[in-house]
Amino acid sequence: MGPLKSRRDILRNLVIGSFFLSLAGSIWGGMFIAVRLSIFVIPPVPLVWMRYGTALLALIILMLMTHSSWHIDKKDRKLLVLSALSGQVLSIVTQETGTMMTSAQTGSVITAATPAFMVVFGYFLLHEKLTAGRIASVLLATIGVLFVVFDPDNFTVNPLGGASLFVAAVTWAFMSVLLKFLSKYSVITVTFYSVLIAFLTLTPYGLYWLLTAADYAAMASPSVWGSVLYLGFISTTAGFCLWNKGLLYMDASLAGLFMFFQPIVGTFLGWLLLAEPVTLYFWIGFTLIAAGVVLALRGGNTTAAEKLARHHRDCLDH
Repeated sequence: MGPLKSRRDILRNLVIGSFFLSLAGSIWGGMFIAVRLSIFVIPPVPLVWMRYGTALLALIILMLMTHSSWHIDKKDRKLLVLSALSGQVLSIVTQETGTMMTSAQTGSVITAATPAFMVVFGYFLLHEKLTAGRIASVLLATIGVLFVVFDPDNFTVNPLGGASLFVAAVTWAFMSVLLKFLSKYSVITVTFYSVLIAFLTLTPYGLYWLLTAADYAAMASPSVWGSVLYLGFISTTAGFCLWNKGLLYMDASLAGLFMFFQPIVGTFLGWLLLAEPVTLYFWIGFTLIAAGVVLALRGGNTTAAEKLARHHRDCLDH
């Protein structure tokens, strides 16, 4: 085994990972606004299909501009498909379905459980440390999210919608951990194939809806097509690339905490763009979330490359 990493290397990984993951979480905070502006014109599955079709255009251009490799080893293809189906298909569709059936606040609360599931999957699949500090950081951040999004007048849980959001949280956490095993590939390459798999999976229903049920007059509204462009180019292309890149520098259990940026940014944009009030609950929650993230970042960390090396050693030992 090589020498231990220096504190400078640990700090460097945390800073770089935090930067990418914070941007991704912030971008996805705006996603809730875009979904709210379009979901009652374009249903969840067609909306996800359209955002991925838009994203593919940008990803193909990025692949060509960066000269990214199109090759995926045969042994990794099943893992890539499983990752795409769990994250880009099941998680995103159930998230938008659950948000439509309940409320934005409810969606934020339940999907905020994602970091907790990432800690669990990271422990069992990647043998990440399950320390008291990490558990405490997840609890602090979760309580903070409850403060941010809780509104006694609007917080309602439709059982089916709540179950849908729960599935979204679990499957996104599962996908994020699986991506650790694909870290040898370019972030753009993994994102491109993940989105392509999801797009092809949803194409039959997407085309059927477009040809039989679409309201083209309503879809022509700037708020609707503008939301689709945001979801495709910004939320999907930029968001997924930033998230996948950030995962290379952090334990999954640490990376999951940056999902808490979603309700923070979503609440701020709701106040800025939709004149939704920001209350004392928001500031209390923001403080707790920040404390949770800082507490988590004070712990140890390993990069994806180191994680895979340790995983392979464990396999050889057994």
